[in-house]
Amino acid sequence: MLRLTDPLAFVGRVLLALIFVKEGVDAIANYSGVAGYMQSSGVSASLLPLVILAQLGGGLSVLTGFLTRLGAMALAAFCVLTALLFHRNWTDFNEAIQFQKDICMAGGFLVLTAFGPGEWSIDAILARRGWRL
Repeated sequence: MLRLTDPLAFVGRVLLALIFVKEGVDAIANYSGVAGYMQSSGVSASLLPLVILAQLGGGLSVLTGFLTRLGAMALAAFCVLTALLFHRNWTDFNEAIQFQKDICMAGGFLVLTAFGPGEWSIDAILARRGWRL
């Protein structure tokens, strides 16, 4: 019998993670531009290293399935904070959509936190070898 749970969990992790890895790399490459955007939204640019850590670190964690639950929890919190800090103008249709998107992604990360990364992950490989992270 074909079991789709593990390949679907893997593809789901990849799809969730890619945008965060890309945005983390882009934030490094365009540091001053991202810092300016943060400041224009009333968020201190001194938080940008933490943003990059969350995006890149959390994204790579979810992508590889290493310390997945920790990375997913970090990205869930990041998505909620992003929604609340940057997409507050719900009278603007695009901002309302961005807010909803961020909240939905947080939900996906919470599901990943609850159920784990699946067997196609570094966490599962380590667990089969007796390592519990």
